[in-house]
Amino acid sequence: MSRRMAQSYRRHPVHEPYDVIVIGSGIGGLTAAAMLAKHGGRRVLVLERHYTPGGYTHVFHRPGYDWDVGLHYVGGVEPGSPIRRVFDDVADGRIAWADMGPVVDRVIIDGDAYDLPKGRRQLRAMLVERFPGQEAAIDGYFAAVRAAVSASMPFHAAKTLPGPIGAVAGPVLGRGFRRWSDRTTLEVLGELTDDPRLIAVLTAQLGDYGLPPADSSFAMHALVASHYFRGGFYPVGGSAVIAESIIPVIERAGGTVLVSAEVAEVVLEDGRAVGVRMAADGAVLRAPVVISDAGVSATFGQLVPREAAERAGLLADLARVAPSMAHLCLYLGFEQTAEQLGLPKHNLWIYPGDDVGGAFRASVADPGAPFPVLYVSFPSAKDPDFARRHPGHATVEVIAPAPYAWFEPWAGSRWKHREAEYDAFKAALAARMLAGLEAQLPQLRGRVAIQEISTPLSTAHFAGYSRGELYGLDHTPARFQQGFLKPTTPIPGLYLTGQDIVTCGVAGAMFGGVLTATSLLRGPLMVGLAGGAVRRVVPGPWRRGPARPAEEVVTAGSEVASS
Repeated sequence: MSRRMAQSYRRHPVHEPYDVIVIGSGIGGLTAAAMLAKHGGRRVLVLERHYTPGGYTHVFHRPGYDWDVGLHYVGGVEPGSPIRRVFDDVADGRIAWADMGPVVDRVIIDGDAYDLPKGRRQLRAMLVERFPGQEAAIDGYFAAVRAAVSASMPFHAAKTLPGPIGAVAGPVLGRGFRRWSDRTTLEVLGELTDDPRLIAVLTAQLGDYGLPPADSSFAMHALVASHYFRGGFYPVGGSAVIAESIIPVIERAGGTVLVSAEVAEVVLEDGRAVGVRMAADGAVLRAPVVISDAGVSATFGQLVPREAAERAGLLADLARVAPSMAHLCLYLGFEQTAEQLGLPKHNLWIYPGDDVGGAFRASVADPGAPFPVLYVSFPSAKDPDFARRHPGHATVEVIAPAPYAWFEPWAGSRWKHREAEYDAFKAALAARMLAGLEAQLPQLRGRVAIQEISTPLSTAHFAGYSRGELYGLDHTPARFQQGFLKPTTPIPGLYLTGQDIVTCGVAGAMFGGVLTATSLLRGPLMVGLAGGAVRRVVPGPWRRGPARPAEEVVTAGSEVASS
C-alpha cells in the first residue's frame, strides 16, 4: 500500500459545507467519521492539529526507520472476531494483521521470567504450573474476568440510548458491570489469593491502562487481560496503515481529512454547537454536528467557551475525573535486522519486584528511583513488511511511566527550543531505560545507531493532552461511575468520541467511534444485546442520499481494550 498523506489546512482552506466536523483524527474520530460516511452518507470534515493523521496510531520517520507512537499490539483481530469486523468495516478490509506468535508478553519480575502465552487454556496451564497450590485462585480469576467482560457490553451499549430512556435503562443495564468496575483490581484479586507474585504476574499488563492494582478498576483490568487471551497482532505495514486505510472511506462520501488544522474553540449559537473556529486564521467552519475526539478534558476545559461550559455543568463533570499517567518513550534504531539481532516478537514487561504500587509511589516522589515498569516493544520484528520498507534496519521502543510534574518546569517552553537542563534530564532518563533493555538483551549493547526520547511534553505538544496523559482519563472505579462519559453532551450538536467514552487503547477508542456513530444515526446502528452485536438496520431521518440495504457491521462492545 502506498503511503497516503492527508491534506494540510494551510494549503487547502475549507469553503464547501459539511454535515459533520470531527475534531481530531485518532482512531475514535476516524471510526466515527468512516461509519457516518459509509452507513449514513454524511460528508465529514476531520480536523487534525498534528501534521500527520491517526492520533496514537500515527508513526514518525527518520531516514531508514519508522516507529509507531501508540499502537504496539492489538488483541482479538483474528478473522471473524468482533474487533476485526469493525476494522474491516471502516477500512474496507484493507488492513492485514500479523500474528505475534505463541507468546504475547514476557513478564520479568526481579529477574524471574513468566511467558504469557496465546490461548486461555495455555495461560491457565502456565499459571498452575508456576504457582502450585493456587489453582482455585487462578480459576476464580478467570471466572471474574469472564463475568466482568460479559457485563461490559450492556454497560457500554446503554451510552447510546437517548436521554430519558438512557436515564432509566442505563443504571439497569450497567448493574452487572458496576459490580466489577466499582472495585479495584487489588480488592478483587485479594479475595482470591494472598500470593503477591501471582498478583504481580496476573496484573503485569497494567501498563496498557496505566494504574497499579490498588488504583485501577478491576473491570478495566479484565477488559485488557481478556483482550489478549486469543493472542497479539500487529498491522502489516506499521500502524500508519490504519489511518491510510480509513481516510479513503471518508473521502468516498465527499469528506475530507485535514492536518495542521488546530481548532481553537467550538462555536455556539443560541446554546447549540454550529461549528468550530480555527486557531491558524480565526475562520469559522460550520456544520450542524461537531464531534470531539480531542479528549473530554480538552473539549470541556478548552474548546467549549468557559461560560457555556460552566452553565452546562461540564467543568463540574471534569472535577470528578483525573488524567491518566504520562510516559517516556525511547525510540531506538539499529543498522542490523531484527533477525540478526535476535529480537523477539513478544513484548517485555520488566518489573523491579512484586510491589508495583510501592514502586509507582517511589518513582513519582523521586525521578531517580527505579522505574516501576519498563515496557519493551519490537515493531520491526512484529511487522513482516518492515524489512521491505527499511532493509538492513531494526527498531525497538522502551516505555516507562513518567509523571507530568517532572517536566512542569519546562511546560511553557517550545518544542525543540527547550533549555539545556531539559535535554540533560532526558538524556539521563534515556540512559537508564537503555540500560534496562540491555540487561535483558545484552546483544544490543553498543549497537544503537539512532535514538530519540519523547516526554509528556511531547505528548502535550502533538496530541493536545495538557498533562501529557497517555490514556485520557484514569481508569479508576470512580471513572466508570460518571454518567457524562458518553457520546452525547448537554450542548446540542456537540458529541464526544474516542477512549474517554469507552476505555483506553486502540480498540477501546475505536468502539468510542462506534458508539458515537450509533448515537447519531439512531436506526442505522442499533445495539442488538441478545446477539452481542451492533447491527445496521433501517436508516434514520438524519441521513443524506439513498438508503443502503441493511447489513451487520459491528459487534460486541465487550472487546474494547488494547495498547
